[in-house]
Amino acid sequence: MAGPGIREIKKARTRRLIADTAARLFAERGYENVSVGDVARAAEVAEQTVYNYFRSKEHLVTDREQQVQDRLCDLVRSRPPGTSPAAAIREFTLRSVAAIRDVPPEVWRGELGHLAAVSPAVHRLALELTDRQAAALAAAVAETTDVAPEVAEVRGIALAGVFRIIIGDAGRRTREGQDQERIAAELYPVVENVLDELDRWFGGAAPR
Repeated sequence: MAGPGIREIKKARTRRLIADTAARLFAERGYENVSVGDVARAAEVAEQTVYNYFRSKEHLVTDREQQVQDRLCDLVRSRPPGTSPAAAIREFTLRSVAAIRDVPPEVWRGELGHLAAVSPAVHRLALELTDRQAAALAAAVAETTDVAPEVAEVRGIALAGVFRIIIGDAGRRTREGQDQERIAAELYPVVENVLDELDRWFGGAAPR
């Protein structure tokens, strides 16, 4: 199968440039003090180009988490027999925690976790994101598991809660001055334990 074409590669690079530029500006100035126009000028693209990739300023903060949501739902839906939803997302989730080390420091403080810890507006966005993630995961569980709708809903909330812990804990630790290496090292076993507990709870939730 052919890989992505040059056009797709360029679009992905532009999207990443805009997202990283926004995160850097949010880290430097604060979320409330940065406009879409500021991001466009710093990224050296037209303001309309930013809107071509991100529907609003809010999406500059939450877009990566939307991609995470899509991946989590795919993992739940495609999990093999005998695998619970928690086990299905385990490897991806733990890799996400370990990858905290690799985010450029000038970008890290402009990511959702830290911004939600210091900005009431972004904190609200993070809560709304968790609600959407919970609903999407509940739907994926309901589609693939023989459980009552309300049980699927609770399991979706629990799975989304794992990433709420990651976002909240990483943001709090960053605000307290911890470096990314320490955050990743200390958060990893916490998330690992939560996933193991959920796997035991979801013991009968293998795909039908």
